[in-house]
Amino acid sequence: MHTVWNENNVRTFTMPPAHATVVPDTKSGTPGSETVKVKAAITWVGVANGVQAEMRMYDRLFLDAQPDAGGKDFIESLNPKSLKVVTAIAVPSLANATPGQQFQFERHGYFVADRVDHVQGSKPVFNLAVGLKDSWGK
Repeated sequence: MHTVWNENNVRTFTMPPAHATVVPDTKSGTPGSETVKVKAAITWVGVANGVQAEMRMYDRLFLDAQPDAGGKDFIESLNPKSLKVVTAIAVPSLANATPGQQFQFERHGYFVADRVDHVQGSKPVFNLAVGLKDSWGK
């Protein structure tokens, strides 16, 4: 995968070709679909059809599990990478989300439309509330 920043300062990716097989009549709910075990599904939002959205990806606030243990100054344990803001291409309906509305974004976690910065219809801003994976302590 190759990362590129375009003229609007939006990060895009050049993907290698994906090889897939379409198995007809396997959409969930269609007769006979229960006979096929689907391993994965591809979800794609095209740049031409999507809307730019600000995604705020939060990580641990502290680098240490006990930032003030043993008389340490907890300020020294602050994680400088606890907030990562990225611009994503999202499905157009997300621009109409109301502040505080919640979503699960595939493979990332649960997000909520920001109560202050999200402007319905023109400036979608989403905050990561709960990630899907956490490797803390591993």
